[in-house]
Amino acid sequence: MSISAFDIIRQPIVTEKSNYLSSNLQQYVFEVASFATREQVKTAVETAFDVKVVNVNIINTPAKSTRNSRSRRLTTRKRGIKKAIITLQPGDRIPFFEGVE
Repeated sequence: MSISAFDIIRQPIVTEKSNYLSSNLQQYVFEVASFATREQVKTAVETAFDVKVVNVNIINTPAKSTRNSRSRRLTTRKRGIKKAIITLQPGDRIPFFEGVE
């Protein structure tokens, strides 16, 4: 069983901070699979987007519980995710993030 690049890269994370990182520092933020390592994320981004990756930082965000607005007793749980901040070589861009503001 072979793992493709899109099994590792789940989805891009688009926030104000990630827009700043992509426009000024050439860093892009993705949600990745929980089993993914730095090397797997690096090769997945390089094969999927045809760019050269310089650095990969991984962040595990914990699950959080929140209260439901309808009831004080009912709590829901948001799942924890694994994020990867990818730094590209100067001059490389991922066109998927272009025009997102």
